[in-house]
Amino acid sequence: MSMEKISLSENTYNTIVVGGGIAGLTSAAYLSRSGQKVLLIEKNRELGGLVNSFTRDGFHFEAGVRALEDAGIIFPMLKDLGIQLEVVKSPVSVGIENEIINIETIDDIMKYRELLLNFFPESESEIDDVLKVIRKIMKHMEVLYGIENPVFKDLKRDRKFLFSKLLPWLPKFLFTVGKINRMNMPVEDYLKTIVKNPSLRDMISQHFFKNTPAFFALSYFSLYLDYFYPKGGVGKLSEVLKNKILESGGEIKTETKITEVLADECLVLDQNNISYKYNDLIWAADLKTFYRIVKTNGFLSKIKTKIEDTKSTMLKNRGTDSVFSLFLEVDVPIETFRKIAHGHFFYTPSKIGLGETHRGELYGLLNNFEKVNKDDILRWLEKFTALNTYEISIPGLKDPELVPEGKTGMIISLLAEYDLFKEIQKAGWLDEFNSELENRIIEVISGSVYPMLKDNIIGRFSFSPLSIENRVGSSEGAIVGWAFNKTMPVVNKIQISDRSVLTPIPKIYQAGQWAYSPAGVPMSILTGKLAADKVLKKK
Repeated sequence: MSMEKISLSENTYNTIVVGGGIAGLTSAAYLSRSGQKVLLIEKNRELGGLVNSFTRDGFHFEAGVRALEDAGIIFPMLKDLGIQLEVVKSPVSVGIENEIINIETIDDIMKYRELLLNFFPESESEIDDVLKVIRKIMKHMEVLYGIENPVFKDLKRDRKFLFSKLLPWLPKFLFTVGKINRMNMPVEDYLKTIVKNPSLRDMISQHFFKNTPAFFALSYFSLYLDYFYPKGGVGKLSEVLKNKILESGGEIKTETKITEVLADECLVLDQNNISYKYNDLIWAADLKTFYRIVKTNGFLSKIKTKIEDTKSTMLKNRGTDSVFSLFLEVDVPIETFRKIAHGHFFYTPSKIGLGETHRGELYGLLNNFEKVNKDDILRWLEKFTALNTYEISIPGLKDPELVPEGKTGMIISLLAEYDLFKEIQKAGWLDEFNSELENRIIEVISGSVYPMLKDNIIGRFSFSPLSIENRVGSSEGAIVGWAFNKTMPVVNKIQISDRSVLTPIPKIYQAGQWAYSPAGVPMSILTGKLAADKVLKKK
């Protein structure tokens, strides 16, 4: 490998990885460790994509995901690469109106039952039916992620793992996958079959992305128990992978945007028209962008037709929901917040639920946007913010070193529709809308669970779906890949996940949240490793 590396010219690489998010970092780490000459290209100054942290005024914030879940993938990957990462548990709280529970063990599912029963005593049997399903899914999750993912194990050398863990696990895994596939219908539709009370359905499901498969949506109780947080912030995971790439001799080029892929010539061009030649390419960035810029002139017509068909399918699909995140700098000690809830908190200020506010009513506004005035939007916004479910993250409650002494940093997020922000931007009042949304969120949260916010906010700013699209590059500002439609433009079955990295274009592979559903950090890492494996297998 080292001789091959030396023989390559300066701008020629064994493998080029485009996209410095967690998938691209994983691919580059494995390829550079193997001795390949690797170049990782990222359009932003910072790496990590949605696994990224930053500081402002001494306050530490997450730019994307608020905590991580192992799913039998992250820790095995770190162990396999010989990477040390100090982590702490990131326990979750759940609240409705003035009732808050902390979820720390499996037994706390009974606290959840009591929470729901408190607000919906007339629906006791329906609540018990939902919990019965959640318990069943938790058992499936124990199987699904019950061992270290074999993709990160050397099965030829680790015979003990192969015979004592993997082989006995495989039949259970295949049986469980069959059960999962039978719960692949959208969670909204699934819940309608067992819960008649629409407000109760909303309390259970309104913080999920639209049409999330029921199995993965209702597995959230297991995921709550699995959350962890790297000391120093979520971005530390990206940082340790970056360091591994550099230690292994890989190259990283940031603030470099790939504007053209000449697939028949095995070349990529950046914004300065500098070309880079590859033997293999792993595209770990937005797939719609890739198919817009790839050129396939030199291929046989049979291959070109297949590529065009794939391109057409990709461009017809869209990313799933995005989020709006409000970042607050608060002149109140974190101990005050610790008395109320954990640092990862799902809170619903009203038991009424969103109903059609986020879907039917919003789409009605968007479909007639030319006839809708500003007051109509603001009236809808008031209802939307009052009835929503918020994901609240307080980094200082997980790692006290991430906040100035005597102060607290908060991130308050809610699901947001990209098209609404895009239409308002076209109408010319996006800044006003963002400011109004910030005000409404502060009003709702300070009027309910955190009254101390009202007079103690010393700094604030926000990220909208358009911010995510601009910074991360994901189409429609999506944060977990493709929208959960009946069909997807990529392989998304867990039992054939190795096929999700293949493209119809010779020598080009794909990786990342766009190549797998239900996406997320573990699946981005998994596809990053699978893509690297495909490249290395050829050698």
